[in-house]
Amino acid sequence: MSISSHRIATIPTLLISMFATFASIYVAGRLWQDAQNRVYLIKQLDRITGQGQSAISVDDTLKIIACREQHKKLAALEMELAAARQEGFSSNRLIESETNGTYSKTRPLVVIGILTGFGGRKNRDAIRKAWMGSGAALQKMEDGKGIIARFVIGRSANRGDNLDKDIDHENRLTNDFLILDDHVETEEGLSKKAKLFFAHAADKWDAEFYAKVNDDVYINIDALGATLATHLDKPRLYMGCMKSGEVFSEPNQKWYEPEWWKFGDKQSYFRHASGEMYAISRALAKFISINRSMLRAYAHDDVSAGSWFIGLDVKHVDDAKFCCSSWSTGAICAGV
Repeated sequence: MSISSHRIATIPTLLISMFATFASIYVAGRLWQDAQNRVYLIKQLDRITGQGQSAISVDDTLKIIACREQHKKLAALEMELAAARQEGFSSNRLIESETNGTYSKTRPLVVIGILTGFGGRKNRDAIRKAWMGSGAALQKMEDGKGIIARFVIGRSANRGDNLDKDIDHENRLTNDFLILDDHVETEEGLSKKAKLFFAHAADKWDAEFYAKVNDDVYINIDALGATLATHLDKPRLYMGCMKSGEVFSEPNQKWYEPEWWKFGDKQSYFRHASGEMYAISRALAKFISINRSMLRAYAHDDVSAGSWFIGLDVKHVDDAKFCCSSWSTGAICAGV
């Protein structure tokens, strides 16, 4: 090969070397510039955040922002809880009306049905004076604590007689009755009456809980409200003084059960709440309302209520504060 040919072959090599050198200088310059930009941005971030000591990454910044947002939400919830405790026990949930699509900010905590009879005027007056109130006091309990209380009674077998007229007159004066027009008052019909109370109450009021009470029981309203409020997270709650009593199979016995042969060993009932007072959640009250025509009513209302929930995914809560046999510190009810 000639000398001139050798020189021509080395020209591309020189060009490639020069290009690589210039490229290296350019890349180094850009990296230096980016580094300078990052240093400037970090300094600005330090100045804005007031850190001044160390740089934080974008990921760390996002975590800090998320944490601050969580703190804001927690603080807001704590304020709402404090306000709820001060104002009463109503549930501050947004409830959509099934009829017109409007929303209500509150849902009553509990509807209390006090099962009473035609001869129970003295008991009713005593309850009004002791814990239920009347007129403005009754309305204040509903508005302030989210607790609705009504005396529950059916109609006379002789429809429209003096018994019915006396109840209608009393209700015009007090406006504190839930009258079951589709129920005839009889001693044997207490279980059906309890069932109809839950069904009608669930249809009339959209509450968190529904409680059945006898008219010879006094209630500590604040204790009831505080206790139920701790169980708002249980959608299918059945709560009371739980027991498993003896099944009486002889007709001359006080608590005789005509269908005694249906209960297991024929000697003891399944677990159920004592009838003086017990509470169920909204979902169970709706279940009773929907299935009222199919639910069996046994001789005793407490046994009947317990039977309605067998086979359902129900949370049974046994709370001694619902045992009304004696009044003690923190008790919810007491029999008189």
